[in-house]
Amino acid sequence: MQRPEAWPRPHPGEGAAAAQIGAPAPPARAGEPAGSRLQEPSLYTIKAVFILDNDGHRLLAKYYDDTFPSMKEQMAFEKNVFNKTNRTDSEIAFFGGMTIVYKSSIDLFLYVVGSSQENELMLMSVLTCLFESLNHVLRKNMEKRWLLENMDGAFLVLDEIVDGGVILESDPQQVIQKVNFRADDGGLTEQSVAQVLQSAKEQIKWSLLK
Repeated sequence: MQRPEAWPRPHPGEGAAAAQIGAPAPPARAGEPAGSRLQEPSLYTIKAVFILDNDGHRLLAKYYDDTFPSMKEQMAFEKNVFNKTNRTDSEIAFFGGMTIVYKSSIDLFLYVVGSSQENELMLMSVLTCLFESLNHVLRKNMEKRWLLENMDGAFLVLDEIVDGGVILESDPQQVIQKVNFRADDGGLTEQSVAQVLQSAKEQIKWSLLK
């Protein structure tokens, strides 16, 4: 599939430009010419992004609205989505009134969730950006072990792509530059400590499993 063009970052006041693609236009008021009203703006285009392992267990997840307000509901949703998608070759699923695009790599499954009215190509551009950015951060080792050892970097990548459900960036090169800038600027100091601790925990776990 050819990667769609990057979704532009909406600017304040650009209601028309930030309008939700694919959403039906509201009906014209009495006496108002057809087509004279603009679509209602909708900046919150992403409902959730999550990454699961090949058993359907959560590794990373962020939800941007209250569709699934509790952890229990989120985990149940993720499990249902995994069961529906882990054995198919498709990249798009429609589940529970939502559009879900997904991609797998070795023992990882990446998902981007939008409403049923969201443009599939837009969602796919976010997924592709996430995949390619993580692939760079993980040095082309797109698998569970390396993701767990670089979890803070993975969250940084996600935060550069989506913020509060709003798409900020869908060009992986731009995302990588921003993440590298934050690292060079010392913004990863605390995260690096957490990453070392996480890596140590994983090493202990792997040694116990041997």
